[in-house]
Amino acid sequence: MALPLSVAFGAPAQAASCTTKAGPDQKKVEKFLGRPVDGKQSTGDCHAIRNFQTSHGISPAIGYAGPVTWGVMDLINHQKAAGSNPNKAKNCPTNKGRIACVDLTRQLSWIQDGSKLKFGPVPVRTGRNGYETRTGSKKIYWRDINHVSSVYNVAMPYSQFFDGGEAFHSIAGSVWSPPGSHGCVNMRKSDAKKYWSLLRNGDDVYVYGRKPGT
Repeated sequence: MALPLSVAFGAPAQAASCTTKAGPDQKKVEKFLGRPVDGKQSTGDCHAIRNFQTSHGISPAIGYAGPVTWGVMDLINHQKAAGSNPNKAKNCPTNKGRIACVDLTRQLSWIQDGSKLKFGPVPVRTGRNGYETRTGSKKIYWRDINHVSSVYNVAMPYSQFFDGGEAFHSIAGSVWSPPGSHGCVNMRKSDAKKYWSLLRNGDDVYVYGRKPGT
């Protein structure tokens, strides 16, 4: 079952000044938000952009249509385009039975059994520049539902480790917030909970592609 990759626009804007300056990606951002596409910053544009930035963990949330904001929007567009056939290009193996696939390029993950989609695709947040999530074939080797990182002292609910300290786990913030994790595959709570119910120790994981900006 595929979950909708909905985009929240209604979050309250941060108490910060709203820029009157048009950004380099103004027209593309306006189009994404359903605003009049004229390349000129308006009060309405700024409020819509700032709300998007706030709800997606983009800082500073001042309504500027810059490359970071557009990068998140472009990523969401690619995620939506994946639809219910994320493995159309056959990049994730279909000869291993149940497997969790992670596409770093589109920041997507899903679970398939052979060529049959079992869950997803869902948005994820992988390793930032310098902490890239390692690619290749893996296996889940340890699961800890209430894990707390001994390195960063942060909660990692529904952790399923597949490569050293790299794991699927939920986060409290936005999975779209830049710049990324320290190598783990961050997920929304509902998605991480579903992965916990579907996967077991020994199940295959395949990571491929390259996260934008790394």
